[in-house]
Amino acid sequence: MPQESDARMTETNIEAPKGERIAKVMARAGLCSRREAERLIADGRVAVDGVVLTTPAVVVSGFEKITLDGEAIPLIEPAKLWRYHKPQGEITTNNDPQGRPTIYDSLPERLGRVISVGRLDLNSEGLILLTNDGGLARKLEHPDTAWTRRYRVRVHGRVVEARLAALADGIEVDGVRYQSIRAALDRQQGANAWLTVSLIEGKNREIRKVMEHLGLSVNRLIRVAYGPFQLGALAVGEVEEVKQKTLAEQMGWEKANPNAHRRWKK
Repeated sequence: MPQESDARMTETNIEAPKGERIAKVMARAGLCSRREAERLIADGRVAVDGVVLTTPAVVVSGFEKITLDGEAIPLIEPAKLWRYHKPQGEITTNNDPQGRPTIYDSLPERLGRVISVGRLDLNSEGLILLTNDGGLARKLEHPDTAWTRRYRVRVHGRVVEARLAALADGIEVDGVRYQSIRAALDRQQGANAWLTVSLIEGKNREIRKVMEHLGLSVNRLIRVAYGPFQLGALAVGEVEEVKQKTLAEQMGWEKANPNAHRRWKK
């Protein structure tokens, strides 16, 4: 398809403070990955306000007309976040080769394409955060964000509270080093006990592996909080959007980037 203009645009003749790089915008619009966007730009197929780009370093503000092969790119939805109460028996993946149910089988179609923030394994339940924005998902998962994940954990076995307390200093299990874990005994009920466990890293099956190392078998694991976002009274299988004001406050958008939830305009 012909280009709208033969003009060429470099990073020096379009800049918008507090905007986003063009490749990221294209990826957020669901057109392609960032790397694929960079290739499209190198091939001269992307234009901003009719001016063909020659570099992916261009920053745009949110009000330009961006086209791919002469066609305007889709609107970008504001970054959104949902809380989902995952039941046992669902896996956190788009497709499962074994045909097991996934969280995406249960989510309402109105959500559109969403990404999970972190995972819970097949037998775990509780809070899963979902977002329509890959950048937000990476931010929430990144170690620098350092948000605490909190769990209610039922274990089989006799709990030694001193061994739980020692987890605060970190522990190595089968050659894997786990950072500080805060674990407290809530109550012992015969052969089972309920614990509250808080951690930041969230490595694969971390709680199950550490508890097994302590001689305890996890028979129920419920995530009740991910940073400031709580499971609360959300029923099993229910999904609820986090209010935009709450999301903006928690992410610091209103101070750092007042345009954070702006739609892309054709």
